[in-house]
Amino acid sequence: MSRCLDIRLQLVLEDGQNYDWLIGEAVRGGVTCVQWRHKFLNDRDFYHRAINLKAICRRHRVPLIINDRVDIALAMEADGVHLGQSDMPFEVARRLLPDFMSIGLSAECFEDVMSAEKLDLDYLAISPVFSTPTKTDTASSFGVDGFKKARAMSRHRLVAIGGVNAKNAALLRQAGADGLAVVSAIGRAEAPYEAARGIS
Repeated sequence: MSRCLDIRLQLVLEDGQNYDWLIGEAVRGGVTCVQWRHKFLNDRDFYHRAINLKAICRRHRVPLIINDRVDIALAMEADGVHLGQSDMPFEVARRLLPDFMSIGLSAECFEDVMSAEKLDLDYLAISPVFSTPTKTDTASSFGVDGFKKARAMSRHRLVAIGGVNAKNAALLRQAGADGLAVVSAIGRAEAPYEAARGIS
C-alpha cells in the first residue's frame, strides 16, 4: 500500500463484529479504508487481533489504519495510524514509523486545526461533526458551518467523523470533506453494502 491513502469513505470498526463479512460488504459498497480502535485489550491480544484484521483487509484489498497504538501499528506493519490529541505527538510517531505508513490526526477544536498546519499529515479528522453516542469523550460538535470554517483554515485533506450517515454525507462533501469516517451507520446496519453505497 502506498502512503497516499484513499480516504473517501473510512469504516471505523467497533468490537464484537463479524469483521470479514462486514468489511467485505462495506468495501463492495464503496468503503476505501478501514480503521480499528480498541481501548481495553492487552498488548498481546491487540497485536493478534490486528494481525487478523490486516489479513482480512488484504483479502478485500483495503488499507488498515490502527487507532492510537503506534507500537502495534509498527509491529504488525499497518498501512497507517490515527492519533488523537492525547496520543503520542505526531513528530515522535513520524520519526518512529516508516515512510510508507500514513498518519492521520483528530482535531477537536479550531485550535487543533491551526496547530496541525505545521504538520505533514496524511489527513486531518474533524471530530465530531455531529454529536454521536459512539464517541462521548470529545468537545462539542463542529456542525456543518464549523466544518466549513475548518476547511477554510486547513491545507490538509479533511475527514468528517461523528454522526456521518446517508442523510448528511452529500452535505459534508459539499462543505469540503475529502473523506467521511463512519462507525454505526455502516457497522450496525443490517445491510452494510447498501449502507455504504448510500453514503459513498
